[in-house]
Amino acid sequence: MMNFPVRVYYEDTDAGGVVYHANYLHFLERARTEFLRQQGFSQQQLLKESLAFVVKKMDIDYKSPARLDDLLNVITEVIELGKAKIVFSQSIWQEERCITQATVVVACVNLNQMKPVAIPENIRQIFKI
Repeated sequence: MMNFPVRVYYEDTDAGGVVYHANYLHFLERARTEFLRQQGFSQQQLLKESLAFVVKKMDIDYKSPARLDDLLNVITEVIELGKAKIVFSQSIWQEERCITQATVVVACVNLNQMKPVAIPENIRQIFKI
């Protein structure tokens, strides 16, 4: 599990100062990327190997709005590891309150063929559940 802080900037909000719904996806993406980096994997290295993790499915529940200048915390953890997929549970917190909950399924794909491939063993070992 990893915590990733995010500050809400003006560019993240709509005219009312509330975070625009699509920007939560950016916060979640950054947190997943940092989660991989913390585990020793860089997106650049994966790209050099013609591999990428792409979002296949996302279920998101917007519970409460975030606003301009809020300091948020994105919690990311792996809850399932398949042959070619990783399922993440992610939540966005504002202080002690969960404001967004998401389950994100990412598939490992070969970028040359744009088809799912088995997650490399060195990555699988890190995420053994």
